[in-house]
Order: sequence, then C-alpha cells, then structure tokens
Amino acid sequence: MPIRVRLAVMLAERHVKSKDLAEYVGITEANLSLLKQGKVKGVRFETLERICRFLECQPGDLLRYEDGPRTETDGD
Repeated sequence: MPIRVRLAVMLAERHVKSKDLAEYVGITEANLSLLKQGKVKGVRFETLERICRFLECQPGDLLRYEDGPRTETDGD
C-alpha cells in the first residue's frame, strides 16, 4: 500500500494514549486501532482534522506516500 499511516508514531512521540485520542475524536478505540494499522479504506476529513488538532500536527505528519511495491519485510 503506497499510503502509510504514521499515527502510532505520532502517538508515541507525543506520549498520548490511543484511548484519549479516540475519546477526543469521537471514534471507538477499535476503529482507531484499524486506522493506526492502515487497515481502513478512507478517513473523513473531520476525523483527520480532530486528530491533527489533538496531536498538534499536520495531515502530512500522519500520512506518507511511499512509491514502489510493498513487501512482507516493510513492516509498519
């Protein structure tokens, strides 16, 4: 997948718990987990905006485009 979600990295860098972010954004922890793993097909701009507001970051800090084929050794 050429779009990599870096939400887990941002949470760790800011010492934020997923539970706190999910509560602020208004989504379940399960859905936040799926987003962190990049296992969603899309994200609403409103959700992205609330995540950015809470983490004090830009959308580009959360999402990266990586060109080229993805292999089993790529990891998150």
